[in-house]
Amino acid sequence: MILEALMAAAFVGALTVFLAPDEWAGRLAFVVSLIPFVGSLYLWSGFEAGGNALLGGEIAYATQIEWLEVGGRSVSWFVGLDGISLPLFVLTTFLVPLAILSAWTPVDTRQSQFYGLMLFMEANLLGVFAALDFFLWFVFWEAVLVPMYFLIGIWGGPRRKYAAIKFFVYTNAASLLMFIGFMSLVFALGDSVSSFALPEIAQAIATGDLSAWFGIPPDRIAMVAFLAMFLGFAVKVPIVPFHTWLPDAHVQAPTPASVLLAGVLLKMGTYALLRFNFTMLPEQASMLAVPIAAIAVISVIYGAMLALAQKDLKRIVAYSSVSSMGYVILGLIVFTEYGVGGATFQMVAHGLISGLMFMAVGVIYNVTHTRMVDDMAGMADRMPITVGILVAGAFGYMGLPLMAGFAGEFFIFVGSLSAPALPYAPVFTALAMFGIVIVAGYLLSAMQSTLFGPFELETDYDVGPAAFHDVAPLAVLLVAIIVLGVAPDIFFEMIRDAALPVVEGVTVDG
Repeated sequence: MILEALMAAAFVGALTVFLAPDEWAGRLAFVVSLIPFVGSLYLWSGFEAGGNALLGGEIAYATQIEWLEVGGRSVSWFVGLDGISLPLFVLTTFLVPLAILSAWTPVDTRQSQFYGLMLFMEANLLGVFAALDFFLWFVFWEAVLVPMYFLIGIWGGPRRKYAAIKFFVYTNAASLLMFIGFMSLVFALGDSVSSFALPEIAQAIATGDLSAWFGIPPDRIAMVAFLAMFLGFAVKVPIVPFHTWLPDAHVQAPTPASVLLAGVLLKMGTYALLRFNFTMLPEQASMLAVPIAAIAVISVIYGAMLALAQKDLKRIVAYSSVSSMGYVILGLIVFTEYGVGGATFQMVAHGLISGLMFMAVGVIYNVTHTRMVDDMAGMADRMPITVGILVAGAFGYMGLPLMAGFAGEFFIFVGSLSAPALPYAPVFTALAMFGIVIVAGYLLSAMQSTLFGPFELETDYDVGPAAFHDVAPLAVLLVAIIVLGVAPDIFFEMIRDAALPVVEGVTVDG
């Protein structure tokens, strides 16, 4: 019951912080957030499960208790972890304390509510990665939207209400589409499944239990379900052309919310694509391999080009997330050991790097009260430690060897170059690699303009070194990025073990 205990700690901690005085809320929330983090390290240290939880593999720390019955099928409290979900579970518990620490300077109003919402969001994020029953998973999936909506709408920038509503409407509508797609599979499975447990449903589909429903052939049901779920999850990722909500949400969100939005919430989309689309419906995925790979490459190039055109540092990092998620989609669709494994590893790597970038931009904004490239220069002289970490993080984004971003992209490129299931795989891979050149262009240009040269600042604020509690999370993230880049096997071995059953379910001819 350790998973339940960790989620309960976050839920109870959220309620406690809500009721605490503002002057205690930040420190209390930080202490509470360390409980799930320490617990996740314990889970990681004792993890021994093998295979994929949805395809007959072992499920670590599993609990299954029947909850209620819906339409003749049981809904249960079913949670557990495998080599795909555990790294994202650990990532969540790692980023939340750092995000809370980064909020101590900028958040000075309604602090108990802010930190309570952060912990409430953490509890639901952990549920998303641990849940193995569809209804339970969907409850957590939808519940994540609520705290993020309020974090943007109350503590955000001048256009916070617009950004919060746009975020909620886009992602909630996408969830409805995904829900319809998945439920069509459940109805087409008929009496072959007795519950909404994801492993039971995935294995029933794999053994060919889909049947005609209202006269619609099973192959067509599977394809419609795949498309509905793909479109729903694509909004959450997001990939082009469903990305327009993301820059608004990031720019208006307070820095700690941006850290979790880029670091974890976007990974909900790619995680769900892997779990539902590519694991449950691999044949349909391989039939659509070329258009999906094209979408991935377009997201890489177009997202990078949009970042190149921005003058707001936060928008630059936001659009770069669109580009980075394109690499994850490419890795998933190639259906190779290193492709799928590398895509999952890249989710973790990007979570760390994007979190560092947003946090560093936030620290600079706390001091200068501007994020515009044309408003400042020479920040390295006044904030050397913050700038040094920001530059290191930017090089990690560019794929500098011995950093987590390089390892993730390298695995994806190795897997995609030798992908028999994807026609023209070398062409798609080469085009995606070109995105790295554009990434280097916009990051180097932005850093050259804002960080180096003679000091200039359009605002009238005194600029000096940031407070220790602002810089410490940046340093911790940078260390984690380097450690994961130097020793990727601390996560990659378990990821690859869980990715192999997904790859083995796909034939070259689709």
